[in-house]
Amino acid sequence: MAIESPVYRILAVPIGKIEPNSYNPNSVAPPELRLLYDSIKEDGYTMPIVCYYDDETDKYIIVDGFHRYRIMLDYPDIYRREKGLLPVSVIDKPLDQRMASTIRHNRARGSHDVDLMSNIISELHELGRSDNWISKHLGMDKDEILRLKQITGLAALFKEVDFGKAWIPEEAFITDEPENAAAAAAEPED
Repeated sequence: MAIESPVYRILAVPIGKIEPNSYNPNSVAPPELRLLYDSIKEDGYTMPIVCYYDDETDKYIIVDGFHRYRIMLDYPDIYRREKGLLPVSVIDKPLDQRMASTIRHNRARGSHDVDLMSNIISELHELGRSDNWISKHLGMDKDEILRLKQITGLAALFKEVDFGKAWIPEEAFITDEPENAAAAAAEPED
């Protein structure tokens, strides 16, 4: 039996007809949630949420995309712009298969490779982007940017960093007159 991918049948569903499932273990930290908002604000909804349609309740139950759904509920500007409609692709599977699908969606997103992220930071700096720009557009804090810069080892990436004066080199205490140093060392303490 041939399967037609649900993504070819996207529906514009009123958010009031969509409900979260009761089993999703995924959570998103506040910085990433803010980045998701920024992404949707700047790029629009580029991916539909995945739902199961429940005939009995006439509701769409979220399988994947809960946080994209939350963005519309939590941000009136997004709700207004989208006219309260979310793009939805529908799968028709029993609960156990929907649960497995939720986990597959969550785990398939993976994580970012640190070396590749470091290279991206390096390339953005070469393009003239500041740490502030990177922080705003990639949702990274200053410490994360600094750690990624350290991985590349390129001094040019640190041109914006103000280093503290936490220590003074020993050479600053060495004088040309050794007798002064010896005399100071020989003075009795109070």
